[in-house]
Amino acid sequence: MATFEVRGLGKQFPTDPPVQALAGIDLTIQDGEFVVLLGPSGCGKSTLLEILAGLQDKSEGQVLLDGEPVHRTSDRVGVVFQDASLYPWRSVQRNIEIGLEFRGVRKAERRATAAKYLAQVGLSGFEKKYPHQLSGGMRQRAGIARTLATEPEVLLMDEPFGAVDHLTRIQLQRDLLALWEARRRTVVFVTHDVGEAVYLADRVILLSPRPGRVAREFVIDEPRPRRRGDIGLLARESEIYEALIRIEDQPERTR
Repeated sequence: MATFEVRGLGKQFPTDPPVQALAGIDLTIQDGEFVVLLGPSGCGKSTLLEILAGLQDKSEGQVLLDGEPVHRTSDRVGVVFQDASLYPWRSVQRNIEIGLEFRGVRKAERRATAAKYLAQVGLSGFEKKYPHQLSGGMRQRAGIARTLATEPEVLLMDEPFGAVDHLTRIQLQRDLLALWEARRRTVVFVTHDVGEAVYLADRVILLSPRPGRVAREFVIDEPRPRRRGDIGLLARESEIYEALIRIEDQPERTR
């Protein structure tokens, strides 16, 4: 069980002048749901994700995970960023193990867990390699495996495939959906890519330009597994793209 409740959430950065990044966010994310946050650059998608993760403080409102306030990071929540941030002096296996080391897990159990998740992300046989010996897509798979190894109930992902080439991105999307289908963790995923959002999501949350508010919600009820190019997906993609264009064209005084 892992359900987020967000009520009246606001975030202001105390710069000179202050920057209001988020305002009046009301949002519920259900257990096992795959939710994508979509919106123009600077709308606060990453800020919202980091507040859900306990990595940033809110300025106002309430954020609950299963009824408990989110004030700090939690073992129940794993975060994957665009940069896999692997330690270059550690092998792939030892990078995967690092969260378990911090928890005091015994070496044999760490190795078994690392092997399990390396297999799940398609990196069996690369245990002894170092990050510089991997492609960008492989490094990102290793970063996902490192997060999954700690068995989080919630996976928060901030444009995790944004730095890889198009074909690798498509494969990583498929891999992520396979992992999600197997366990049905709650996933919150940030992207700028409308096609990616529609392909992955149960629900797409469209944020307005800064300060970010929930402009629209789209339920993506196309059957899974999905195939790119299906008429239903293309229609939803077009609908969301048009909504995105409309909110970007709104005069600032109306936001």
